[in-house]
Amino acid sequence: MTDLISLDGSPAPRFAFGTMQFGGTADEDASRAMFEACIEAGITHFDTANLYTGGASETILGKLIAPLRERLIIATKIGYDAPNSIAALRSQFDASRARLGLDTVDILYLHRFNPNLAMEAQIELLAELQAAGQTRYLALSNFAAWQVMKAQSIARGLSTRIDVIQPMYSLVKRQAEVELLPMCASEGILAATYSPLGGGLLTGKYAKGGTGRLSEDDRYAARYGVDWMHNAAKALPEIAQDLNTHPATLAVAWVAHHSARPAPILSARSLEQLQPSLDALSFKMTSALRAQLTALTPTPAPATDRIEEHG
Repeated sequence: MTDLISLDGSPAPRFAFGTMQFGGTADEDASRAMFEACIEAGITHFDTANLYTGGASETILGKLIAPLRERLIIATKIGYDAPNSIAALRSQFDASRARLGLDTVDILYLHRFNPNLAMEAQIELLAELQAAGQTRYLALSNFAAWQVMKAQSIARGLSTRIDVIQPMYSLVKRQAEVELLPMCASEGILAATYSPLGGGLLTGKYAKGGTGRLSEDDRYAARYGVDWMHNAAKALPEIAQDLNTHPATLAVAWVAHHSARPAPILSARSLEQLQPSLDALSFKMTSALRAQLTALTPTPAPATDRIEEHG
């Protein structure tokens, strides 16, 4: 498993914080409060992207990390718009580095699979940036397992490797269990997983009639618009209440307890909203409790179950 090491030699903890809300639903004061709470909790891995809040996320994060730079792991992403030139990708990265105020970004992701450019050319760019000291770890976000392994083959031919991937993973979005997480365990790749709260569904607020992305954004409503997901979201708070904890704490701890040892990426709009997720860092998740929570949602069929033998 890739162990993320900061510039001062400190190992990164198992959890990360995603700054997608910085400069959007979280203003600079709210962003600072969450950043400082993460640092106090021991989180030193911060994740952003070239497109988040029109660049404001990177700009705000850049200001916050400056005094602590050497002990932090900073990740950003390029290429979400699937550009058709390597020059465009390089330009996005240069803009990200400028906003972050960094010569070197620790983790650089291709934000999603880009069919408009040859895979070889994209991985060659990452390798060139790594060789130039502009990034340290090469990473892929929202890639299928076969795409990751194709990229890994190309990277190895360039005497480097893909160190990190970023898939979605939560109690109500478990597709990563089929191929991505087993691949990570087998190949020593870190899975920095996002949306551990299922777009907020697993906080329990929607079961109480609350509002948020799932009620205001059609994409999120469609992504989590399945009855069994909402049934699980109603059952989780009942279990949390019996344990005198918050459903968000259970949801995040459930992700972290997977045998592939993923690094859940926490996120929020405010410190109040973030705190239950931070509490997962110290929550003792037992195998029995994880099995109880796992039973709330359908387990996706293993990839081998889809292979038919013909004689």
